[in-house]
Amino acid sequence: MPAASHPEKDAKLIRGLSLLDSIMLLSGGIIGSGIFLTARDIAINTRTPLLFLSIWAIGMVITMLACFAFAEMGAMFPEAGGQYVYVREAYGEFVAFLYGWMIFTVSVAGTIAALGAGFATYIGSIFPALNASRAVLSLGALTLTRGHLVAVAAIAVQTIINIFGVRRGAILQNIATWAKFAAIAAFVVLGLAIGKGSWGHYSAALPRPENAPPLFSAMGVALIAVFWAYDGWVYITWSAGEVKDPQRNLPRALILGLTIVGVVYLAINAVYLYALPMTEIGSQEAVAQGAAVAMFSPRAANWLAAMIALSCFGAMASCINSGARVYYAMAEDGVFFRALAKVNPRWHTPVWSLILQGVWSVILVLSGRYDQLFTYVMFMMVLSYVLTVFAVFILRRKLPDAPRPYRCTGYPWFPALYVILGTIWAVNAMLEKPREAGAGIGIVLLGAPLYLFWRRKKDMATVQMSTIETNPK
Repeated sequence: MPAASHPEKDAKLIRGLSLLDSIMLLSGGIIGSGIFLTARDIAINTRTPLLFLSIWAIGMVITMLACFAFAEMGAMFPEAGGQYVYVREAYGEFVAFLYGWMIFTVSVAGTIAALGAGFATYIGSIFPALNASRAVLSLGALTLTRGHLVAVAAIAVQTIINIFGVRRGAILQNIATWAKFAAIAAFVVLGLAIGKGSWGHYSAALPRPENAPPLFSAMGVALIAVFWAYDGWVYITWSAGEVKDPQRNLPRALILGLTIVGVVYLAINAVYLYALPMTEIGSQEAVAQGAAVAMFSPRAANWLAAMIALSCFGAMASCINSGARVYYAMAEDGVFFRALAKVNPRWHTPVWSLILQGVWSVILVLSGRYDQLFTYVMFMMVLSYVLTVFAVFILRRKLPDAPRPYRCTGYPWFPALYVILGTIWAVNAMLEKPREAGAGIGIVLLGAPLYLFWRRKKDMATVQMSTIETNPK
């Protein structure tokens, strides 16, 4: 049939993201709620102000080692799906599917659900009428609260905006990210300039209990929280199919975006330490609000809640925009729902991929299980980064003559160092948190039977097509 009679099949993603858009997508996606919620766990494990701040620099440096490797592969394969594509090219379709399955079932949808719930919680603390804990409807074991409604509304609005074109999604994401940066800058500058704090907090450590784990193990546990806070840097690779001049802009976005986030994280934690001593940081769940109240007044808690709500909203915009491109790539390969590979001819977006992602995220919000699932899969996310960074070595041997517009900085030492450090961290995580690590592995392996199902369908379709071509009558 004429191509014009299949507009959805012929429609493609368009390259509408500039370098600035790409940096905003990456940095806005990373800075969500993690930086406001992890200080307590990190303080308990690092115990000294120097290590409390240094762990953020260490986390950034380790993550940057991975970014260098991803930048080479991103410039080689500037396609939608990013990391999924790199894993497929290096290890084959099955391993790539398991990665994509993890991204769909837990990582992205769990992140969207957690950010939506965080947004609802902090909005509810500002506006009592939207209080997240107030029940609206009870259906057996399920209690629908106003927080659920706000979270679902936020996910729905952002999904719809992203459906109507990559530029509209980018504009929303940029506005939210710039507003987030402005709020964080005000918190840092005003806190250090006029806030009621003490530089003496930088020399007071937490007492070390007798049963405390060795420093090496404690630092490894602290890095779990740090890696969670930094997670999201991979988003821009998922959206690589829509980045302008990706061979140049993708590596730049990865390196510049992560550097910006690292500086922001160090500045925020420096303010926490200026406002509160380590003993208080290690005993408060909401350290950011405690710091704001200590530096200014109890009324500052509402202002900080608005900043965190904005941060969650902006991170959700980046996650929704990028995550759907992974399922689109899987569907293009014939190992996921075929409808997810359709691109709307008018808006040039993977509409069904965005809708399915939104529906599953809403289900996780209503179930209230997203936090537990995401904790389980963080171990697997870092393991997937280690596997993908090692793919640089495989692809250098497998495709030696392939064009590499950007070559991994510090190759082979930097990627090798990341693989070693990431493996050590993974082993330590398995020893310290075996239940979470085991659950993460189990969630990923649940996708194996589904891969066999979709692979069989793909093979049958290939056979049918071959038969039609051989016997056209």
